[in-house]
Amino acid sequence: MWWNALGKGLVPLVMGTTKELDLEKGKDFELIEAGEGTPGREVVLKEGGLPQVPFMIDGETKMYESGDIVEYLKKKFSK
Repeated sequence: MWWNALGKGLVPLVMGTTKELDLEKGKDFELIEAGEGTPGREVVLKEGGLPQVPFMIDGETKMYESGDIVEYLKKKFSK
């Protein structure tokens, strides 16, 4: 699983959920800079079609909206 985010990192809603689920950066997910001119921005455009963040890719699953990302994470990682 990996994430694309501008320099500010994940939006608070998503970051709070990663903490709630005890997900660890570098182990459970990666943050990748996706500001203008970065390789990450090119990935976001290629994979999702829009220069919008946050953007998540998990295998074949791709999504932009933080609420959708939170729902996905909760379904996948809730114990």
